Amino acid sequence: MKLLVIQPYLNLMGGVDRVILEIAKHYDAKILTLEYDRKLSFPEFSDLDVEVLKPKASISMLPYRASQGLRYGYSFYRMKIGEDYDVLNPHISPSEWIRQRNSRVLWYCHTPPREVYDLYSVRMQGRSTRDKLLYAAMVKTYKFIAGRVVRKIEAIATNSAVTNSRIKKYFGVKANVINPGINAKEYSNNGDDKFFFYPSRIVANKRQDYVIDAFKQFAKRSGKKHRLVIAGAVSKDPEHMAYLKKIKASSSGYNIEIRENITESSMRNLYSRCSGVLFAAINEDYGFIPLEAMASYKPVISVNEGGPTETILDGKTGFLVNSPQEMAQRMEFIAEHQSVAESMGKLGRRRVEEYYSWHAFFNKFDPLARKVSKSGSQE
Repeated sequence: MKLLVIQPYLNLMGGVDRVILEIAKHYDAKILTLEYDRKLSFPEFSDLDVEVLKPKASISMLPYRASQGLRYGYSFYRMKIGEDYDVLNPHISPSEWIRQRNSRVLWYCHTPPREVYDLYSVRMQGRSTRDKLLYAAMVKTYKFIAGRVVRKIEAIATNSAVTNSRIKKYFGVKANVINPGINAKEYSNNGDDKFFFYPSRIVANKRQDYVIDAFKQFAKRSGKKHRLVIAGAVSKDPEHMAYLKKIKASSSGYNIEIRENITESSMRNLYSRCSGVLFAAINEDYGFIPLEAMASYKPVISVNEGGPTETILDGKTGFLVNSPQEMAQRMEFIAEHQSVAESMGKLGRRRVEEYYSWHAFFNKFDPLARKVSKSGSQE
């Protein structure tokens, strides 16, 4: 099957990028993108056929996010794929707008754009009046176009029941839930070096500030000599850089370390040596981090919302919490009950191996792709 992967950007080492990488390897697929930074993305992309296209529009006088959205949206909406492919596989929105001038589209929707929908009010905070008016106009335009294009798409897959509920709510269509996997063999347990670990992109909706608040309470309550290590990719977006500055300031005076844009091997090393993994993203779509933690034989303490509620067994492979205070209490429990933490980690590892492999992912993805392909669906 000749499959073409379509993605606005490849400049991070996150869960979305991992799914794209595995799909591209599985199908020996070409990837079309508008932005590609080899230094910031997974090094394996260098071994694949990645074509970087010139954007169809760019207005530098606009704010960064507005200009970026315009470039992405216009480029995909107007794009006509010249080569003969069986399936077009877009990922992050608005790459699904490729459907406007092309058929046989299987959209793997990692999430409807949250700054347009459920995080709209959050992302509006702190913007100037001018930027708010501009952003509101662009959101209105996005919703109008998306409402027309998405209903044309031959098939939609998504990562979790949580994301599927958003797709139904905002687009009025159903998706096939196909949980992404991880390569559990790449993760190991190298003991407990007395630190809690929060690996995630450094951006406001990942709520590193929530974890910092919890750790401060933990440190005051327990007197333990544990550290907190926060690590993740930081984009060039001014909003993200401002958030990084904010959490660095709030960490001052505490045993907290923030590491930016570290390698994948360094990230796995931190997983392998931590006491437990923390997670605090706002209503996360899916969440690779809890799975990677469990694959590393580590207990997970996550907020009780979003995708992690589907993957974490509360009280068995980790804990689901409802406040920074409760997260602090669970950190204290793990610090004081190492044997329980080890048992949780072993059960988590078994759960990942049984339910969250790439083999299980492609057992569901392959038949859907064949259905969408030329032999299964003609426009």
